[in-house]
Amino acid sequence: MSRIGKVPITIPAGVEVTLDGQTVKVKGSRGTLQRTLRPEVKITLEGSEVRVAPIDDSGQARAQWGLSRTLIANMVEGVSKGFEKHLELAGVGYRASKQGQRLVLAVGYSHPVHIDPPSGIEFDVPNPTNVLVKGYDREMVGEIAAKVRGVRPPEPYKGKGIHYKGERIRRKVGKTGKK
Repeated sequence: MSRIGKVPITIPAGVEVTLDGQTVKVKGSRGTLQRTLRPEVKITLEGSEVRVAPIDDSGQARAQWGLSRTLIANMVEGVSKGFEKHLELAGVGYRASKQGQRLVLAVGYSHPVHIDPPSGIEFDVPNPTNVLVKGYDREMVGEIAAKVRGVRPPEPYKGKGIHYKGERIRRKVGKTGKK
């Protein structure tokens, strides 16, 4: 039994959920999300709650049960509240700025790196060493944040690079020199 799958998803005020077979469409103040779920789960809309149940007791159906419930819950939370990822730049001269909607990173290369946000994603630079990736699609926010981090991942010797806020970087001991 899936402990996650058993919990119903409550629909907050201002969010509209529609079902069309296995396709779930969620519309809210921030945008609209749509996803077609696997046929191993049954989705029902009961008043202001969405419930997900497996169609049988097979391993595949039970595996999709909790996943499907989490995907729908993320869609509902995204169109009502939204998601954000915090990134920090560590290194001498490493800084971020915004030119219009575009994120510009100066992270030790001979040229600045420009990243254009896809639709539904927004960059915010509160100070030159912090970047916020905001959006209503959790999957897209995580993907774009990983793309920004991938420009200059943190290195283990000095800890320089772009890392998530609160991420622990495993540090290595450098060379010890001759005796």
